[in-house]
Amino acid sequence: MYRDHWAKKAKLDGFRSRAVYKIIEIDQKVDLFKNVFNILDIGSAPGGWSEYVSKKCPQNNIFAIDLLDMKPVKNVSFFKADIREIDKLKPILGKKGSFDLVISDLAPNITGIGAIDDEAIYEYNTLTLEVALKYSNNKSKFLVKTFQNSNLRKFKSFMEKNFTLVQNFKPLASKAQSSEIYLYGENQ
Repeated sequence: MYRDHWAKKAKLDGFRSRAVYKIIEIDQKVDLFKNVFNILDIGSAPGGWSEYVSKKCPQNNIFAIDLLDMKPVKNVSFFKADIREIDKLKPILGKKGSFDLVISDLAPNITGIGAIDDEAIYEYNTLTLEVALKYSNNKSKFLVKTFQNSNLRKFKSFMEKNFTLVQNFKPLASKAQSSEIYLYGENQ
């Protein structure tokens, strides 16, 4: 298996995945966890982001959800479930309207067929944003993985209608050839 610089660094630093360096870089730029107490991590497996959040904010309420299994992370309540079923998860439902930060590194399985992939990405992004809006408070922050494709402008516009500040990032830990980017939204 080919391992790039970031994957090797993650292993040496004791992290579960290279993705942790993406959220670390964005955190350094926007102070992601300032005034944040309730956090929801959507698409959390294998747990790199949840692990970082737990270390950064050990006293916070951190909830994670994914269809895939995730090994336990200290201070994180994990639910193996479909995001479409989030309303059935009583501990998360009990926090509805109180999340300060929703993060998502969720992505569909890519087929290589542009039109199909673009629609799947847009569907996941829109679903994630709708959950964030439904479960967050009015001073919330939102970080989501998306891709540079035919639906990016439409999705970014949707975010701009719901957040006072929207920025995009291409972290150094993202593979150069990847079209992945991260959109950050904040209500100030």
